[in-house]
Amino acid sequence: MLTEGERAVSRTGIDAAALKPAECDLSRAVELSLPAVTVDYEGRDHVPDARTLRRLAADHEVRLTMPVRADGFDPLGDDSLYETVPSDVGRVLVAGHPAYLTDRERNRAVAPRLGAAVERAPDAWVGTEGIERLALASGGAQFELLGRSTERDLRSLRAAGYDGEIAVYAPTVLTDDEDTILDAVGDYVGRRRPVANALPEGAATDADAEGRAREVLLSASGDFALIGEPATVRERVDRLKETGADLVVGYPARGLDEFL
Repeated sequence: MLTEGERAVSRTGIDAAALKPAECDLSRAVELSLPAVTVDYEGRDHVPDARTLRRLAADHEVRLTMPVRADGFDPLGDDSLYETVPSDVGRVLVAGHPAYLTDRERNRAVAPRLGAAVERAPDAWVGTEGIERLALASGGAQFELLGRSTERDLRSLRAAGYDGEIAVYAPTVLTDDEDTILDAVGDYVGRRRPVANALPEGAATDADAEGRAREVLLSASGDFALIGEPATVRERVDRLKETGADLVVGYPARGLDEFL
């Protein structure tokens, strides 16, 4: 078995792993050498039970993503799931990905719910995707999604006097093999608006991508994800921290095994 010093992820400078419970067995996350874990929300059916969260929190700092519009986590309505989360598990408050919300949930106002949720959990991180101004106004720690403007945005926030905590989330692929990168994050990168606009219509976004599409996707992968050998990823992580990030959270886009 590899020691912590030999594990690839331990050489990247990444501070935490972002895990999707629909994709991996969370019970295996106890093997992670990283000190912290965030657990994404992928619908009510995939919210981990309290026992799993407690076991993970015994050796790691754990945060659970909570969409403030979703039944179960709505501070102005049904908050039944919120009440089941162990007290030693932190919160990541988000508006919620539309794919995991019902039509009724999507139509709920974010601002009052976010305010109520932050009041209840003032030490929560606040996901900024799609609600940047609301997130900043909440006063909570900012949870940013890596993008082309992230380093510039971090500098601007710090220059403007923001001294709160900032964490940056990024899909991560610890290899420089182009086909592997595209199979892992090509579809994700291809959905980002500036990339989608630049791609030829109907182009493949995985390892089958060719020509202009392949060139666009590989270039954009370096903007929207952490890719490359551990030393290369470490350089990017260091830059993010130099420009204002406190923590970098990596999502193992090829599966949990890459981080173990």
